[in-house]
Amino acid sequence: MTVENKAILGSLLDNDFYKFTMQCAVVQLFPRTKARYTFINRGKHSFPAGFADAMRETVKAMSQLQLSKEEKEFLRINCPYLSPLYLDFLEGYKYDPSEVKIAQNGDDLQVTVEGYWYRTILWEVPLLAVISELYYKMTGAIGWTDAQIEANTREKENFYKDWGVVFAEFGTRRRHSYHVHDIVMRTLMQGYNSSFIGSSNVHFAMKYKVKPIGTHAHEWFMFHAAEYSYKMSNALSLEHWVDVFRGDLGVALSDTYTTDVFFKQFDKKFSKLFDGVRHDSGDPIEFAEKTIAHYKKMGVNPLSKYIIFSDGLNTEKVRAITEACKGKIGISFGIGTNLTNDVGLRPMNIVMKLTEVLTSDNEWVPTVKLSDEPNKHTGAPKMIQLVKEVLSIKQ
Repeated sequence: MTVENKAILGSLLDNDFYKFTMQCAVVQLFPRTKARYTFINRGKHSFPAGFADAMRETVKAMSQLQLSKEEKEFLRINCPYLSPLYLDFLEGYKYDPSEVKIAQNGDDLQVTVEGYWYRTILWEVPLLAVISELYYKMTGAIGWTDAQIEANTREKENFYKDWGVVFAEFGTRRRHSYHVHDIVMRTLMQGYNSSFIGSSNVHFAMKYKVKPIGTHAHEWFMFHAAEYSYKMSNALSLEHWVDVFRGDLGVALSDTYTTDVFFKQFDKKFSKLFDGVRHDSGDPIEFAEKTIAHYKKMGVNPLSKYIIFSDGLNTEKVRAITEACKGKIGISFGIGTNLTNDVGLRPMNIVMKLTEVLTSDNEWVPTVKLSDEPNKHTGAPKMIQLVKEVLSIKQ
C-alpha cells in the first residue's frame, strides 16, 4: 500500500462502529441478502479530471487491509456483545474491489456497490472518507495549519466542558482527511474529561483508548421495509436488533420513516427496553418535545432515558438544545463534520445510501428513506409517494 493510501485509511477498523454492529446482525440473520448502494452528491461538487482513476487505486489498496490480532482483542474485550463467530468472520474479511464500480463523466462522479449485504455493508463510510480526502488533495484546496486545527478543536471542547455537555466524535464519513481526524482526536484526548466520551470510529477509539460508540443506521430499517413492508419496518427492525444484542446497544434511530410514524410503533416494550433514541433530522427541539411526551405517555420517566443528537451540530445548536432539554431528559451529542472537517474550507455534502435489496423472493426491491427533513428523502419519487400514502405521511 502506498503512503498516500495508507494515510486515507488507517486500518480495517477505520470505519463507523455501527457498520460492524449491523454487519454482526446481518451475518447472523440475513446472510443471503444482497444489496446495492449508490453515491449521492448532495452538494453538487465538481470532481477534477482523473478523480475516478485515483479513487480506483485507493479502493484497490483497501483490499490489503485486514483485522490484526490486536484489533480483534480490542473488540473482544470492549465489545463483548459481538459474538466470537462474528469476530472470527471479521478476522478473515477483506474488501473486494470488484464490488465497487467507479465512473466519471466530466466533473460528475458515479460510485455504486453491489454484493452480499454482509460484505458490502462496510464500504459506505470509508468510500465517503476516501472521496472527501481525495477531493481536497486533487483540487489543491489548502485549509488551516495543524496548529489552527488544534486551537479550534480545543476551543470547542472547552465550550462543551463549560456547558457540561457530553459528546462523542462522529466525523469519519465527511472528514477532511485522516490526518485532520487524527489531530482532532489527539487534541480532544489532551483535555480528556467526562465531557468527551468516545468516537464512532473504531480505529481511533482503539488508538486513543476511548469507547467506540454506535448502534444501527437507516439502512437497517430500509432493508426491513423492503423485505417485510413499510408498516412493519420499525417494529421488526427493533425486534431483530434485540434478538441479536439482547439489550446491549440500546439506542434506536427514529427518523427513517419520520419520527411520528416511529413513535406509533415504539410501544411500551421498546420504550422501556431501549436506553434512548437518536435524532438525525428535523428540528431537534421539536423532536425532544415529542420524545419526552412519548415517554410520559408510555409511563416512563424521561429522565431515565436519553437522546443522542447527531444532525449537523455546531456549538450554537448544542447550546440551544442543551438549554431546551435541561432537567427534562438525558442528552448527549455526536458531533461529526464540525469537528473533523472544520478547517477553513467548504465541507463536502455527500452521502452513500442503500438503494436496493434482493429480498427473499429473489426480487430487487428499491429502498426509501423519509426523514423528518424532506430534502433528506432518498429513493425514486414514485416510491417516495407510495410510502407516504402507505404510512399516511403528509409532509
